[in-house]
Amino acid sequence: MLLFGFVSLLPAAEPRPNVIIILADDLGYGDLGCYGHPKFKTPHLDRMAAEGARLTQFNTPAPFCAPTRASLMTGRYPFRCGMTANPAPDGGPVADAVALPASEITLAQLFKQAGYATGMVGKWHLGHRTPAQMPTGRGFDEHLGILYSNDMRPVQLMDGTNVAEYPLVQATLTRRYTERALSFIERNKTKPFLLYFPQVMPHKPLATTEKFYKQSGAGLYGDVLADLDASVGEVLAKVKTLGLDERTLVMFTSDNGPWFGGSTGGLRGMKGSSYEGGYRVPCLARWPGKIPAGHVSHAPAVMMDLFATALKAANIAPPADRVIDGRDILPLFTSAAPSPHAAIFGHQGPLLATIRDARWKLHVRAPRDGMASLHKPGERWVDPRGPDGVTILAPYEQYQPSEHPGLRTGDAPQPMQLFDLQADPGEQRNVAAQHPEIVARLKTLYDETNRQVPAAPEPAKAKAKPTK
Repeated sequence: MLLFGFVSLLPAAEPRPNVIIILADDLGYGDLGCYGHPKFKTPHLDRMAAEGARLTQFNTPAPFCAPTRASLMTGRYPFRCGMTANPAPDGGPVADAVALPASEITLAQLFKQAGYATGMVGKWHLGHRTPAQMPTGRGFDEHLGILYSNDMRPVQLMDGTNVAEYPLVQATLTRRYTERALSFIERNKTKPFLLYFPQVMPHKPLATTEKFYKQSGAGLYGDVLADLDASVGEVLAKVKTLGLDERTLVMFTSDNGPWFGGSTGGLRGMKGSSYEGGYRVPCLARWPGKIPAGHVSHAPAVMMDLFATALKAANIAPPADRVIDGRDILPLFTSAAPSPHAAIFGHQGPLLATIRDARWKLHVRAPRDGMASLHKPGERWVDPRGPDGVTILAPYEQYQPSEHPGLRTGDAPQPMQLFDLQADPGEQRNVAAQHPEIVARLKTLYDETNRQVPAAPEPAKAKAKPTK
């Protein structure tokens, strides 16, 4: 009896936190109001930034989809986790076979082993041919979504390993994904959960429901962003309504820079580019009671850090038998802590192309902006393939803005270009000749990591449709 009385006075163990990661598709660094866009209205994401933290130097390890998503799921650079190209069911046999290696350990597997409910809603793009490659084969208890990009054929909505809908009306996807995410949160409100929510938009083909269509005053892209923003608002409201606010870490970001209709916020390049417009994306985090409201960090961070941060928040150990490149960035979300990285690297396909630190960026390989050829002034974009005869694509018009989403000016690309990102975030002036010591220091760091990069695997050599 005395023992019972003593035990009852001990403080209750703090509940394990929930983790929600929301990933937009092709959202540009300058697309949100809280990152300075003058027309696009994103009040819920702006409020998330006001109530939490915003990073201004957050990077993806590659300017394309699947490599970045693999890094988020594994905490490892694409060259380490074996995912340097995009799977594509309509891209030929090599691209069709691309998948995250079975030897890689995902964030979902680690959370599941720790007793968490694990749910995913949205785009996977880490393998689609077998059940073992799908989300429910990689640690998620459930998944609703498309297994690859929404412009790859066939566009099928999957529920677990089953086709839930085909043909598919894409205008309803953001809404349906949101409803499933809210359902997952409701069903798991009494136990800790991990929700990975990679939304479909604003990847082309752009589409939204009648509620948002032509309502933003900022074109179809603005309509789509309003839909995406409302989705985030509903997730945050659900968490608050259920009383989970103070034990739920919510992180929001994008898989790469913008493509059709987006904005880099004055950065050079776009999706697919090794300039900042390809790599730098928004990143927000909210955790009332843990993350102070309105905090802004200018310290560089990278996508793999969300893997490490989620694990740290949940007190789950990362795998000890492999290199984990991600670092816990809760200190960046909560204080003026410096970057945990001496350097951050940027991929182009299977190869490392760039290295940057808090101020300087070295393009060891000549900068690329290959997607720019698709943006011809005055021309409207038309998918040359058209509908596949079965799939119903977005019912609204698609368009190709004549304006490139990022800067197209500046010194001509060449190898070993150095840019001062503090003074010249638009990468206009190559200052390698003025700072040979900086070039040498960064090249030494680059060489140390580049020696670990394997020879280009066959899928990366093939044309694996890396632009989706």
